[in-house]
Amino acid sequence: MRIEKLNTYIMQVSESIKEVLDSQSEKGSLLWLNERIKKLEENKSVKDLYMAYSLLASKFDKQTRLKVDKEDNGALQYFKSHDANLLEVARIYLLVKVLEIEEEFYGPKVANIVQVADTTELETFLKFLDLLPNAEMFRVTAVEALRTNISLIFDAITLNNPYPAKYFNDQQWNQMYLKAAFMERDLSMIQSVDERANADLARIISDYAHERWAASRKIDPMFWRPVSGFLNPVLLKDMEHLLESNDETENRAGALCCYHSNSQKALEILNRHEGLKQEIEEGKLTWSVLKN
Repeated sequence: MRIEKLNTYIMQVSESIKEVLDSQSEKGSLLWLNERIKKLEENKSVKDLYMAYSLLASKFDKQTRLKVDKEDNGALQYFKSHDANLLEVARIYLLVKVLEIEEEFYGPKVANIVQVADTTELETFLKFLDLLPNAEMFRVTAVEALRTNISLIFDAITLNNPYPAKYFNDQQWNQMYLKAAFMERDLSMIQSVDERANADLARIISDYAHERWAASRKIDPMFWRPVSGFLNPVLLKDMEHLLESNDETENRAGALCCYHSNSQKALEILNRHEGLKQEIEEGKLTWSVLKN
C-alpha cells in the first residue's frame, strides 16, 4: 500500500510540474530535457545525471518566474510560495523523474548531489527537497548542508522550509536552530518552531544566552520562542532578565514565553508586567509581530 501511494505521489508531482514546464518553457528546452530523461532511463548513468542537472542552466531561464494560475495545494503551490524560477522547476522535475525511473539506483546518486553541485544547484536541491519522493531518504544530505558557512546554502534548508521539522531528529533540529542564531539568520522564517521545541533546546538557548550576556552581547529575542514549555528555575530567571531589560523587544519575548508556559511561577512573573500581559490577551502581541 505504501509503495502504491508513493507511486501515485510521484506521478502527481511529476505531471503537475510537467504541465507548467510545457506551458512556460521553450519547446527546444523541453525536448532536450525529455531526451535526457529518456536516456537516463535506458542507460542508467551517474555522470549523465549530474551533467544534465548542471546543463539545465543553459536551457531554462532563471529570470522567468513560475506562473501558477489554477488552485493547487501541492508542488506547484510550494514552488509559487518560494517564487521559483523555471530553472529551479526544471531541476526538480529532472530529479523527480529519475527517482520515478528507479529509486534504488538513482536515490543514492541524488543524495550525493551535494558533493558535485555548485552553489545555486545545491540551493535548488535543498530548497525544494520536500517535493522529492521518499524525501526522508535525503536527511543525511540535508544535515550535512548545515555545516556550511555559506548563508545562501544554509538558508535554503533552514528558512521557509518544512523539511527539517518533518525529518530532523531533536539533535539535528537543535543544531540547526542554534547555528541559525549564531549566523544571525531570520529566526522567524524557521517553520514549526513551537512543535519542535524540546527540553535540550531550551537548555542550549539559556546556556548560549548566558555566554552572550557575559560578553555584553545581544541575541535575537526571537531565539527564546522554544523555551515556553520548559521554564525551570534557571529559565525563569532568564525570563525576569528579559522582562527587566531596557530592550522593549526582549521584554515582549519574555512576556510571550511566560504567557504560553504551563508554569504558575512564570505567570506570576508576567503579572508584574500588566501592560504586556494585556497586549497578549488582546491578540496585539504575538511572536509574528514581536519586532513590529
